[in-house]
Amino acid sequence: MKFTKMHGCGNDYIYVNLFEENIESPSELSIAISDRHFGIGGDGLITIGPSDCADFRMRIYNADGSEAEMCGNGIRCVAKYVYDHGLTEKTEITVETGAGVKNLQLTVTDGKVTLVCVDMGEPILEAEKIPVIAKTSPVIGEMITAGDQEWKMTCVSMGNPHAVIFVDDVDGFDLDHFGPLFENHKVFPKRTNTEFVKVHSRSEVSMRVWERGSAETWACGTGACASVMACILNGLTEDEVLIHLRGGDLNIRYDRGSNHVFMTGPATEVFSGEYTI
Repeated sequence: MKFTKMHGCGNDYIYVNLFEENIESPSELSIAISDRHFGIGGDGLITIGPSDCADFRMRIYNADGSEAEMCGNGIRCVAKYVYDHGLTEKTEITVETGAGVKNLQLTVTDGKVTLVCVDMGEPILEAEKIPVIAKTSPVIGEMITAGDQEWKMTCVSMGNPHAVIFVDDVDGFDLDHFGPLFENHKVFPKRTNTEFVKVHSRSEVSMRVWERGSAETWACGTGACASVMACILNGLTEDEVLIHLRGGDLNIRYDRGSNHVFMTGPATEVFSGEYTI
C-alpha cells in the first residue's frame, strides 16, 4: 500500500489515496500504522477518495481505530495532497467530511500549496448536539469536576465535540493526567476533545489539546476553532485570533455575518513510501 506522511502544525497523519489503493479495514490499519515504534507513526489515518457531493471525500481514523467526524489540520493536508499530486488543478475545492462538505481556498507558491483557508462552518453550541450533558445550553463557563478539582468549561462542536478549559499555565499543565479524565468523563456521551487555553491578549492565545482517541497531539484545527469560539463567548478576545499550538500557529476568524469560522494555516508533506499490509 502506498502512503504519504503529512502534517499540519505537527498534527501528523498517514494519507492513503483511495483512487489508487483499496483498504479493507481502515480502523485496524490505523491502529497498526499509527504506532510510532512498530508502524509508520502518526496521530491516525486519513483516506482521500471520491465523493458524490464534493470534489473529494476524506475519512479520519484516530490512532485507536475510532473514526472522527472532522480534522482541521487533516483537511488542509488533503487539499495540499490533491493539488500537489495532480488530482485537481483548482485552487478552490470542496471536501466531504463526517461533519458535512467544507469549502477550501488554496494558496499556491511555485506550484505547491503552502497555505489553506478552510470554511469550517457554523459552530454548534446546543448541548445536546455537541453532545454534552449539562445544566445549561449553551454551555459557557459551567463547572465540572475532574481529578478532584473543579474547572469551568465551555463546550463547542465544530463537527466533533470540544470542551475548552482556561488555565494560567499551558506549558506546565499536566495534560497526561487530566486529558483522559475529561475525554472519558460521564457528561460526554461520545467522549470529547479537550483544549487547555491561556489567553495572552485580545488577539493571541496558546493552546494544548488532548484529542479523543489519539491522546495529546501537537495541533488540532477543530480544537483551535472551538477554543477561539470559547474565548469569544466568554468575552476574552476579539473575533480574529492568532493561536499558538505546540506544532505551529493558526489564524482563526469568526465571521458574525455568516456565523462561520475560518481557519488558515500551513500543510506539509513529509515523505511517501510503501507499507506492507
